[in-house]
Amino acid sequence: MTSNGLKQALAAARAEVAKVIIGQSQVVDRCLIAIITGQHPLIEGVPGVAKTLLVRTLARVLGCSFARIQFTPDLMPADITGTNVFNVQRNEFALIPGPIFTSFLLADEINRAPAKTQSALLQAMQERTVTIDRQTHPLPPNFTVFATQNPIEFEGTYPLPEAQKDRFMLKITMTAPARDEECTLAQRTLGRESPEATLASDAVQAVIPAEDLAKLREQLISVTVREELSGYAVDLVRATRQHESVLVGAGPRATQALLLASRAHAALAMRDFVTPDDLKTMALPVLEHRLILRPEFEIEGLTIAEVIQSILEQVAVPR
Repeated sequence: MTSNGLKQALAAARAEVAKVIIGQSQVVDRCLIAIITGQHPLIEGVPGVAKTLLVRTLARVLGCSFARIQFTPDLMPADITGTNVFNVQRNEFALIPGPIFTSFLLADEINRAPAKTQSALLQAMQERTVTIDRQTHPLPPNFTVFATQNPIEFEGTYPLPEAQKDRFMLKITMTAPARDEECTLAQRTLGRESPEATLASDAVQAVIPAEDLAKLREQLISVTVREELSGYAVDLVRATRQHESVLVGAGPRATQALLLASRAHAALAMRDFVTPDDLKTMALPVLEHRLILRPEFEIEGLTIAEVIQSILEQVAVPR
């Protein structure tokens, strides 16, 4: 696939998703960034902003299988991974695969599951394999976890440890649509062109076959990242560890994520080179969930977004 082919494929995917998802163009772009870099996003948003519909639509547009798990406090690892069941007729154990054996997995309210279940999912995210009764089973090559969190209900939840949050490339915040977008949604809901009906019809097509996603990832290598920009990414991440208000800063994995995300962001902007603005744009979604503020600064009302903005202003931009 050529560089032009990469740009055309991404443009076609965005246009097809827009048939179902009204607005949220930045959210769609960031989900595509996670997919084409082979990483996993953490999506945060209140109920009803179309998180599930978005992932279902992406699965359709990219020709991938889809599964959803509603996380609850009583969910066990075997409920996700599957289990071996004895077949009396064949006199042997047979694997009954769980919902994790899919390409796009929506882990709904991941923070409602206990740590043991969270770790089973996060292990699969890192290794793209599942171990059941000491046997290792590979997951599909396009395996991507879209984990969601509700930002307003924390009662009865098990917050993700920082080491586990670090496994997610991006934190994507989904907010309510603008008024004109919500009016469009209201009008379409009353007719035959509601988002759910549009997705269920033949109006939304797979514009990128699942097997071509690997070619898209390979083509990202053609997007140039100058050496001084790599150094800029390193300086931004290292600055999070030295900032006076930060208790725990971002690690080297954040540097990798920032560079990969910036390269994909440049590709979505139809460019074959990365600019400092790409790094600045992706700094917040890449770093936000990786930082912990000191309690005294939190009490004063300082936010992580403000800290990241302060770091962007302080670190010199390469010319």
